[in-house]
Amino acid sequence: YERARAIIMAHSWIGMLAVLLFAASFYKGMEYFCAECHPLEISHQKFHSMMVASDMMVLLKSFFSLKTEFQSIPFYIFSESYGGKMAAAISLELTKAVQAGSVKCNFAGVALGDSWISPIDSVMTWGPYLYSTSLLDDNGLDEVTKAANAVLEAVKQGQYRKATDMWSITENVVEQNTNNVNFYNILTQNSDEMVKTTSLKRRHIRPLHRQSLSELMNGPIRQKLGVIPKNVTWGGQAEAVFVSMAGDFMKPVVDIVDQLLAAGANVTVYNGQLDLIVDTVGQELWVKQLKWDGLQYFNKMKWMALEDPQTQSQTGAFYKTYKNFAFYWILKAGHMIPSDQGPMALRMLKMVTQQE
Repeated sequence: YERARAIIMAHSWIGMLAVLLFAASFYKGMEYFCAECHPLEISHQKFHSMMVASDMMVLLKSFFSLKTEFQSIPFYIFSESYGGKMAAAISLELTKAVQAGSVKCNFAGVALGDSWISPIDSVMTWGPYLYSTSLLDDNGLDEVTKAANAVLEAVKQGQYRKATDMWSITENVVEQNTNNVNFYNILTQNSDEMVKTTSLKRRHIRPLHRQSLSELMNGPIRQKLGVIPKNVTWGGQAEAVFVSMAGDFMKPVVDIVDQLLAAGANVTVYNGQLDLIVDTVGQELWVKQLKWDGLQYFNKMKWMALEDPQTQSQTGAFYKTYKNFAFYWILKAGHMIPSDQGPMALRMLKMVTQQE
């Protein structure tokens, strides 16, 4: 245990900088408030990314007002998955607030890790990606493509809640044709026990709520805070929160990334080679849709290789950077890059935060 802990801490991000950590959804606390007073209220709420950004700005304004020592320190927003969608919106609001002088903050940039920026580009590339990695045959590719096209049609019609439902159906089709490939790392497979649980919880909640993390949050952290009601369990609200934001889930925010770049904010995109849910192929597609004036120069650049910090003479990643935009391709990593390739993720962190 101690050896494993030492290895984890050696690659921990908190050794490099002060961390202000927020849960995947900023509305996690609201579900408990609603559930206690009005049990059915949460199911009728319709939340979206800009609401989350607005609420987060209230918190950030208070934080920088109370903790003035952090006003001059470079402040970066790092994100992952659906949280990246929120991070883009939060970063844009923060950029506006800093420029308007309503928040004193040295905002240095946002990093979007395996982020759900253009959901349809991810879904539409699942089939080709799995086919190219020998995880789909011709028949399977046809079935996945048909299901993905149904998602695309709903998105084109602006029926985003329906698109979310069709997205879930497409995931079912993928699993049926790949013998339950893991959406977070294609080289692993869901166990029989995992398959028995509901699809949403199995695919996108349980992988994030590993036993060690649940024990930490519901044990020492709960005890340390001392204010959490007995009926509240960390992670118990995740599914309800997802359902409440189903109408927002499949909406793209590529335009927000464009606004960030136009405003001069530093934007970094990083993605794991083995991620399926937000595959790298899909990420590259939405990047090519940007209206940013530096895109043509970025596209013409050759990427640079980065050596794997834990294996000499082995490539751990590739990257390109031009002006205020950078892209990192992290090898041998799935959706959760810091846990899959900790040393490489830490080196990337140092580069993004200009410590290397």
